[in-house]
Amino acid sequence: MSSGVILYIEDNAANRMLVQRVLQMEGYTVLEAEDGPSGVQIARQSTPDLILLDINLPEMDGYEVVPQLREIPAIQGVPIIALTANVMRGDRERVLEAGCNGYIQKPIDVDELPQQVADFIEQSR
Repeated sequence: MSSGVILYIEDNAANRMLVQRVLQMEGYTVLEAEDGPSGVQIARQSTPDLILLDINLPEMDGYEVVPQLREIPAIQGVPIIALTANVMRGDRERVLEAGCNGYIQKPIDVDELPQQVADFIEQSR
């Protein structure tokens, strides 16, 4: 069993529910935000161990959210992982250049996600 707090910033309720179920079964606490501004606010208040970030968000996309998250002193070392349907050539590089530590493409593989999350948390320690 793993433990830790994961913040998932995602506008799609079905995706949030799926990720929450999968990660809670592994022992993680999952905090949810349905848009960028609320995700930044929750990150300030909760100091998560990992942030999963959808790139295609309304109002403020993931590329705009990353620099705001990086400005929060308490989470400087927290991995931000893009969890996105953007899978065209160059999309992975673009999210990494924007400041994300990693990239997981949708559709989410529920069998691989817990290990991917655990690996990213372990790498940050």
